[in-house]
Order: sequence, then C-alpha cells, then structure tokens
Amino acid sequence: MQMPPNEDLLRVDDLHTHFRVRGSGWTSETLRAVNGVSFSIARGETLGLVGESGCGKSTLGRTILGLNTPTQGAVYFKGQNLVGLGRRRMRSVRRSMQVVFQDPYASLDPHMTVGDIIAEPLRINNCYRPARVAEMIECVGLQQDVMTRLPTEFSGGQRQRIAIARALALGPELLILDEAVSALDVSIQAQVINLLKRLQKEMGLTYLFISHDLSVVRHISNRVAVMYLGKIVEIGTRELIFGAPEHPYTQSLLSAVPIPDPSYRKERHRIVLKGDLPNPLDPPSGCSFRTRCFKAQPTCAEHEPQLEAHAAAGRLSACHFAEPVVPDFMRSSSDTPTSAPVQRRGESLKV
Repeated sequence: MQMPPNEDLLRVDDLHTHFRVRGSGWTSETLRAVNGVSFSIARGETLGLVGESGCGKSTLGRTILGLNTPTQGAVYFKGQNLVGLGRRRMRSVRRSMQVVFQDPYASLDPHMTVGDIIAEPLRINNCYRPARVAEMIECVGLQQDVMTRLPTEFSGGQRQRIAIARALALGPELLILDEAVSALDVSIQAQVINLLKRLQKEMGLTYLFISHDLSVVRHISNRVAVMYLGKIVEIGTRELIFGAPEHPYTQSLLSAVPIPDPSYRKERHRIVLKGDLPNPLDPPSGCSFRTRCFKAQPTCAEHEPQLEAHAAAGRLSACHFAEPVVPDFMRSSSDTPTSAPVQRRGESLKV
C-alpha cells in the first residue's frame, strides 16, 4: 500500500513492538513496549511526544528509524512502507531520517575530532566534502576552529550542537529528537530549542520531539501526543492539549506544571495519581490507565476505549469519560482555545 503524493511525511499505522523477556524459572513473557500506535506528521511540523519514563516513547522512535524491529504494523515515510525493507534500501532511506540522542556525552566518540564526527556519515555514504562539514559547524553556531578538537573539550550544550550538526550533515527531512535537551541546563535548553526552531524554518525540517518536559514541548510543538503504557491516549493541537485536555492522564500531567502567577497558587488543584505505573508485562484489562484514574468506572475494566474525537475537531482521546478541563496554569493565559467547549473547576460542561 502506497500513500498518495504530497501527503504526510511520516505515518505510523497500528505499530507494535514487543520484546520477549525472561519470566520466573524457564518461562518467558511478552513486554509490549509499543502497543498499537498510530499517528502522522506533516511536512515541516513538530509533533511532541510526552509521557512518563517507561511508557515507550524512545522505543517508538527507535522503531520508526528501524533500530528496533516492529512486531506488527507499518511505518510510511514519503509513501514507502519501511517495515520489511532490505538492508540496502533501508540504508538509502536513513539519509532522510536522522536522530539526536539524549546524552551528548555518550553519543559522540571521545577519540574522534569534531570534524571527523560530522564527516563520518558523509564518508559512509560516499559524499564527503570538507565544505559541507564547515557549513554544518557554522550552521549550529560554532566556530571553525572546533574541527580539530575532541568532544571532551566542550560543554554539554556545545556537544549537543555537534550532535545536531552530525544529524544534519546528510540533509535529512525528518529529525527524531529523543530527549535532546533534557540533559542540559535550563538556560542551555533554551538556546538549543531556539536553534532547532531556526534550523527547522531555514531547512524545512520535520521533527518528532520526544520529551517529558511539558514546558519545552509546549514551546516547540505544533501538535502533541500523550503516551501511556505503550499507547497514545490523547493527540491533538498544542492549543487543545494544553488549553483543555480531555484525557484524565493528560490532565494529571498538566496539573503538575508550575504556576508563575502567585495569585493562582493557593487555588491550585493538583491531580495526584494513585499507585505506580502498572507492570507492562501484565497490563490492566480494558483501559490501561484505569488503575490510577480518578474517573474510573466498572466499564473501564471491561472495554478498552478507542482513540477517537469527542468534543472538538483537531484532537483525539482514548477515554470513556473524556471531558475537556482548563488546567490551572491556563486560567490567566491567552492561549486557552475558544473553539472547543471546556469545563472549568466547579462548572458544568455546556456543549
């Protein structure tokens, strides 16, 4: 099956990534790290992917890149299904799909100079040009004299700029940013995020931005997907997800966002989830979030909710009792969407 031309750059259809892990004794069990994920990313768009540690965000990114083998489903890139592609054909596709990893200290070879690090993907693909290496170094805001130095001589923010330059060397269209700023200081995070936004505008890049930092995701993303226990439970525009989330899990995440206005802090209503993340080897029946959900009803254990539209266009959520609620930090914000019916604390929902 081929996608029609001029459609989404990336489309993921019912993607599953399972791993066999040792159980008790000689038995083995199935870990469903990615369990039926579907979404798409348009050209030039940034999709933010958020969720707790262990929910499957990084595994999803690695599966899209072909670093993990999917158990089921399809990954369409520019209309071509990448699942099952041979090694030679996949290698040519990877020139257009690159990744920036979380830890800039571990993702760069400490024994290679910066110039060699950036030149390595060019040499592997037989398209090395010294001018291209110099162009990439300048593009990420570094000086040309860094080419002869080792990564150990640089700060974390500078190393991440080097990693970004390496990822861009082959001229990719899609960049998967796996917690690319979480290991950096806050001030350096802002610099790298602004760099990424500038590069996206200049080069027409498309981003899958994986992070657990909601403030960073809100700043850089056009749309946001919320992941829980291997599944996407809510996806929609940034304005709808942050302005009036429907899923209880999204609401609980946003209730923890710091409120800068002191006048609202005393009125803050925190949603504290019960218990820990369920064992992914033995997930709950029905809705996987029901064991921690403040809205859970008997039907949640019997029927798994589907990712579908409820109150407004531009957003899908997987909840039997989906209901948009304005988070506390949005009460004095101009970002609150006006196109969707919302429910404020203590008010009934009017549709």
